[in-house]
Amino acid sequence: MLYVEHIWVHDMDLLLQRVFDAVTNGSTYALIAVAMVLIFKATTLINFAQGEQAMLGAFVVLQLWDWGVPMWGAVAIGMCFSGVLAAFLERALIRKFDPADHLPLVIITLGLFLVINAVAAIIWRFDPKSFPELFPSGNAFAINNIRLSWYTIFAFTSCVIVLFVLQTLLSKTKIGLAFRAVSSNIESSRLSGIKIGTTLQFGWALAAAAGTLGASIYAANPVLQIEPSMMLRALILSVTAAALGGLDSLWGALIGGLTIGFVQSVVVQYIPFIPNEMSLSAAVIVLLIVLIFRPSGVLGTRAVERV
Repeated sequence: MLYVEHIWVHDMDLLLQRVFDAVTNGSTYALIAVAMVLIFKATTLINFAQGEQAMLGAFVVLQLWDWGVPMWGAVAIGMCFSGVLAAFLERALIRKFDPADHLPLVIITLGLFLVINAVAAIIWRFDPKSFPELFPSGNAFAINNIRLSWYTIFAFTSCVIVLFVLQTLLSKTKIGLAFRAVSSNIESSRLSGIKIGTTLQFGWALAAAAGTLGASIYAANPVLQIEPSMMLRALILSVTAAALGGLDSLWGALIGGLTIGFVQSVVVQYIPFIPNEMSLSAAVIVLLIVLIFRPSGVLGTRAVERV
């Protein structure tokens, strides 16, 4: 009886630990997914360079920290740098094309993916580097084999705060309301006197800044190191999270991120015939199942067509 009780307690400890791991991973995926949602809301386009823009911003944060800038100050400057760079790219490359014609825009974002990755590799090389801590180290509490780290608590809290800030910005400010109008109907917004180009440029800058924060938090995970290809896997999982929650829903990104984190850290671990290497495939399968029954995602807006 004591042996059975010991096994049960051990299994529950392991389950709770994996749930905490799911929250950790899901929060970082959600932060990066939020950046993609912002771009999609404005252009109905997936920015395939979003992960590399975020990675570049995280490297800028690391470089500033190496030069002696306080860590959170470096993050703020890195977010501003990413926002300015994204605004420039939107003005120089994206705005020249018809927003309704997605093929050239997709090709441009794929090209930016390759260029930014190459630039980061030239400057910082492919050697993995330790990223400084953003949050207090150690565990908030530990019971038996369960460890809840400060990183997990602050990563999740940061994600929720970012969502509240973005929601307030988009619903309470003039530029935010203009962005929502453009994301709803570009032609009607143009007829209403809204500057479409400037508004979309604001969206690209905001998305890049949010992505840099997400990449910095992701790189600050004690088990990870920063290098130019670090965002590739995270980008795939974040796109999956955004599509699962709804590509036009900020809070859907959080739900999608936590769901993908749960699938990756819990579901795959408890299904014996799915190896750990298949965790990415399992997340995509879950996405396909959800989209079969709700194509717009969990919180996404359903498309309405006149017939």
